[in-house]
Amino acid sequence: MKKIPFQWLQVAATTMLIGAACTQAQAQTSVTIYGRVDAGVDYQTNVALKDAKGNLTGQTGSKLGASGNQWGTSMIGFKGTEDLGGGLGAFFLLESGFDATNGSTNGSALFNRRSYVGLNGSAGSIKFGKNLFIVNDVWNLDPTGQQFMSTQNLVKGRNWPGANNVIEYQTPTWGGFNATVQTSLGEQAGSTKNGRSDGISLVYTTGGLELRAIYDVIRDANGRYTDVYTASKDLIVGGTFTVDQLKMFAGYENVSAPDTASPSAPDKINHYWIGANYVLTPAWTLIGAAFHAKLNHDAGSASLFMVGANYNLSKRTLLYAAVGTM
Repeated sequence: MKKIPFQWLQVAATTMLIGAACTQAQAQTSVTIYGRVDAGVDYQTNVALKDAKGNLTGQTGSKLGASGNQWGTSMIGFKGTEDLGGGLGAFFLLESGFDATNGSTNGSALFNRRSYVGLNGSAGSIKFGKNLFIVNDVWNLDPTGQQFMSTQNLVKGRNWPGANNVIEYQTPTWGGFNATVQTSLGEQAGSTKNGRSDGISLVYTTGGLELRAIYDVIRDANGRYTDVYTASKDLIVGGTFTVDQLKMFAGYENVSAPDTASPSAPDKINHYWIGANYVLTPAWTLIGAAFHAKLNHDAGSASLFMVGANYNLSKRTLLYAAVGTM
């Protein structure tokens, strides 16, 4: 069985949350400007070296650099709500992510993370536009909150993509249960499946226990599942349990791409993780997590272990540090 090479990662950075609210003259209408800035330093060992032409040399070395978006994406956004009366409300959200270390945006679109409008009421909520794909709900099962070292590493970001042309419906909560369904239209002539992504997220909460199941599919331009990382089916189940200051996490993810062309290429990934957060003081939170993924067809396996800590300087500003090995 092939093994992914050992790698040592270390992150130490500062995150600042900023926010401001502006309420119009009408009490039932509000617009909020919000944002987050995340920047710091990153040190890695066993990084593959390349020559002047960009070819791998077969050697490794250490790397020190500025880092952004390690704890969470730097972003700026605008959101608004309006009370339409009779229990019905309207809302919108526009959000753009960027890299604080160089000022570049995360993509060419003006609002590259989310841009949607919708309605909500006693029957739930519906939204239309651009949003994070529904599999991003794995954030709720991630001991790190999807930091740089998190559930996304060993599946190459399969569980945190964005989605365009979205229609999304979320139910009200009944007896601790709620559901969200989402479709991202492919907008291709000839077939409604080509390029389309769909998913559902189910949540049950009682006391300190939260159980969650997510199932989604991402199709390629031909409506097929041809790559475990980019066009595949994904099932995630897991839960969290909170006792006093301790919150425990466990999750399992199965990714499959049954239409993979090469018989030797991996078409399945089994991914497991456990972890915990401990609120040591109102300012300090300690984090620990372990992740393991295995690909079929002798394509390799890897484990990731990390520990970290968050220190809240205020309600809006925190320092964080994390170290891990893979």
